[in-house]
This record gives sequence, structure tokens and C-alpha cells, in this order.
Amino acid sequence: MSDVPEASNREEVEDNTPEPEEQSDDSSDDGEASGDTEMDFLRNLFSKTLGISGEKVLDELTLEGVASYIQSGKCKNIICMVGAGISTSAGIPDFRSPDTGLYANLQKYNLPYPEAIFQIDYFKKHPEPFFALARELYPGQFKPTVCHYFIKLLKDKGLLKRCYSQNIDTLERVAGLEGEDLIEAHGTFYTSHCVSFMCRKEYDLDWMKEKIFSDDIPKCDKCSSLVKPDIVFFGENLPKRFFTSMAMDFPRCDLLIIMGTSLQVQPFAALVGRVSNSCPRLLINLEKAGGADPLLGMIGIGGGMDFDSAKAYRDVAHISTCDDGCLAFADLLGWKAELEEMVKREHEKINSKAEEEQTAGKAESGKAESGKAESGKAAESGKAESGKAEVE
Repeated sequence: MSDVPEASNREEVEDNTPEPEEQSDDSSDDGEASGDTEMDFLRNLFSKTLGISGEKVLDELTLEGVASYIQSGKCKNIICMVGAGISTSAGIPDFRSPDTGLYANLQKYNLPYPEAIFQIDYFKKHPEPFFALARELYPGQFKPTVCHYFIKLLKDKGLLKRCYSQNIDTLERVAGLEGEDLIEAHGTFYTSHCVSFMCRKEYDLDWMKEKIFSDDIPKCDKCSSLVKPDIVFFGENLPKRFFTSMAMDFPRCDLLIIMGTSLQVQPFAALVGRVSNSCPRLLINLEKAGGADPLLGMIGIGGGMDFDSAKAYRDVAHISTCDDGCLAFADLLGWKAELEEMVKREHEKINSKAEEEQTAGKAESGKAESGKAESGKAAESGKAESGKAEVE
């Protein structure tokens, strides 16, 4: 399951989300970073209003130009922004594609409207549809894509500042990104919490998986309230760490790579406008996205990405699937063989682990059946002995 539903009214503070992890590589505190970001916002606003462009750092506005920029050694703090499109080749549907998208295939749940399945108030009264859907799309049933492993390769080469993901499928973690590498803007299945504000007991992925696949509605062991995965529903706030990390990361970004997202969900979409005016922005997607309404662009809302005008100087659109785009990009960087080998090796590991778990499951099932058979024999033997005693 990827890319949680759109919510334009999410707030910036949530008292019951985990505190942001300490960023050991960031020397300034949150207040300084926030101030820097606000100054950057004002600079961008005045620059847009006055028609002032930033410094042009790409030789050409193509994938080749971005690859040359990375190879120059000037690019050291890459931020990736990703959405549902990076997971569709793994077999996970996006939300809005006609016929195949998630919202187009929810009729069997008898919802009042498709988005209700992610409404917190509806969930508290009727949790069954959400958990039925979760059983179909639960993390652990899918393998990361080429795109996921390309991001991991950026990390391995010391180029990745952070990956900001709209997805809740945990495939970034499966591919090898760790908590400090990742901002799960719309939450995650990785952890779950009791919905009661008086309790908030935390549960891990394995606990939730066991409940979901046993057809049980997950209830808190402590207070018997519902337990919900830590994904952001309509009516809930984004994680606090999204905002604190955004304030620290984006002013330092020297290349923004956007993949598999329509850039329609706020406040995530507005992040593209948080980088400096000189920061190149690469979009790898099936269609162009991020172009802001002129009025909204003037006040700094939306991406304001410019791929085609005479004033374009830093935005590049590579129109393709995310996997094909990442393979082409890796080829230009001289990393294609390394990326393909990584995908092959990691997928083999995942397959091997799945086979081991399946074998172990069969063994446990066999033991249980054997135990039942032995109990049955013992019971029959006991009856026979009892019969003999009666005859005697």
C-alpha cells in the first residue's frame, strides 16, 4: 500500500507522534534551521515576484545534464521525494489511476465514499474495511523496485541527504534505508499505536501482521481500544519529524529528485519550493507535475516548476516509469551494472527468506497435526483399555 490519501488540512503539530530523531550530522538547532528556512522562503518569494532566477548549475536541462552535475563532485546533499509511482511495479496499486487505482476498486467494502476507508472517524466506528484492505496489501508481500534500490545506491555513495516518502508500504526500509535516512511523511505500517489518548501503547510490525492475518480486529492488550498502524488518516496530523527535518534539510539540498508523484498532496507537494533558487530539480514520472498556478507560485505555494518556458534554468522532466528512469540515470552515471546486481542480489535474499519462513511454517503445521494425531491415538487407546476393563 502506497501514498496515503490527500489531505489539505493536516496540521503541523501532533502531540502523540514520536519525537523527531536526533540528526547527528546537523549542527544547527531546530530554531536556527527554521529561521534559515523562513529567510529562504522570503528570498524565493521576492525572486519570483521580481523575476530573478538563481544560478544555473546544469550544463543542459536533461537527464544527461543532471548526471554530469553529480559527476562533477559539486552535488553532495541529494533529497529524494517519492510517491506511489515508485511502488506500482512491485504490484502495489496507486490511488487514482482509472480502473486499476485503489479508489476504483473499493466497491466490495460498501463504503459511503472511497476516501472513507482512510477517515479516522469512520475507522473508529467501522474498522473492518480498512483491515480487510490491509490484509490484501500488507507490507512484506512485495519486493522493492529498481527505483527503491537506486535511492539506496545514492545512500551507499554518500550522496543521499534524506528520502521524503508519501508511501506507507515500508519498501524503502526493505531496500535498506534506515530511520535516519527516511521521512515517512504520511506515516508507516512499521509501528502501530493504541488509538486511546490515555494509553497509546506501541506495537511492532509482526504483532500487527499476526492480528490482521488471523482476521482479528487489532485491540490493545492493555485497554482493549482499537490499535491502528501509524499511517496518517484524514483528520490526523503529519508526524512532527516531517516539519523539523524539512526545516533542516531543504536549505542544504543541492539536488532534488522527485519520483512517482503527481505533486497534488499538500503539504508534501510544497516541499519542491523549499530548496534554494539555484538547486536543480529532476522529475522522473509518467507525466509532468509540479507546475504551480501563477498566482499561487507568486506567494510561494506549490512547486512552481518550470520545464518548458524560455526562463527555465534548473527543472528537468524525464518522462518514463520510475524504474526505467532510474536505470537510464544509473547508466549515465556509470552505475547501471551495480544497480542491476544490487536488485538481483537483494531480491534473491528476500525470496530465500520467504522460502525459509514457508518451510518453517509447514514444519510447525506438521508438528501440530502430528500432535493432534498422537492425541487421537492416545484417546482411542484409552477407550480400548477402558473397554477391556469393563469386559473383565
